[in-house]
Amino acid sequence: MPSKDHLIEAIREFNGTARRDWLNQFDDASLRRYLDHLLHGQEPRGGESRWMRPADSPVMLTRNAT
Repeated sequence: MPSKDHLIEAIREFNGTARRDWLNQFDDASLRRYLDHLLHGQEPRGGESRWMRPADSPVMLTRNAT
């Protein structure tokens, strides 16, 4: 299982605009889910391409600055 730092580095390879301090606010499971989503977006699109939103994930999210 990759560490939080490894997950953040992997995410930043695909989304260089995501700041490390912002990503560090999320837990490992959330970072892993986001990385999986980014990796899936790299695959060719077509009839066989599917990404299923996890059942425990809400459709819309917001985060307020604290």
